[in-house]
Amino acid sequence: MKKTETRWKKKLSPEQYRVLREKGTELPFSGKYVHTKDKGAYMCAACGQELFSSDTKFDSGTGWPSFTEPVNLKHIELKKDFNHGMIRTEVICKKCKSHLGHVFDDGPGGKKRYCINSVCLNFKEKDKKIINK
Repeated sequence: MKKTETRWKKKLSPEQYRVLREKGTELPFSGKYVHTKDKGAYMCAACGQELFSSDTKFDSGTGWPSFTEPVNLKHIELKKDFNHGMIRTEVICKKCKSHLGHVFDDGPGGKKRYCINSVCLNFKEKDKKIINK
């Protein structure tokens, strides 16, 4: 999926563009999906690719939606991130190459913690249409 940055700026809100395309981060506890417990699927806000299931969402206490695994590893890309004086693993939507957040090895039960910005996601409630698009 190739779009010019001009087209992305038209499609996304300024905050979505800053996080998804410029690799920004929303403030902790400010995102609309931090405390969501509804059943359904989380999609990439930029391209609609299904990324995470509510079945793998958990409260990490970090201030961002956290998941133990993606719906399909083929839907994401992992890349080393050396920004801000840290070594982390960035999570990118494979379809549109947008930044989503980071993944860490401190999830529950020895699983991963995919720490994803709410602004990068849309939620599709089980058996319903996408909401908050």
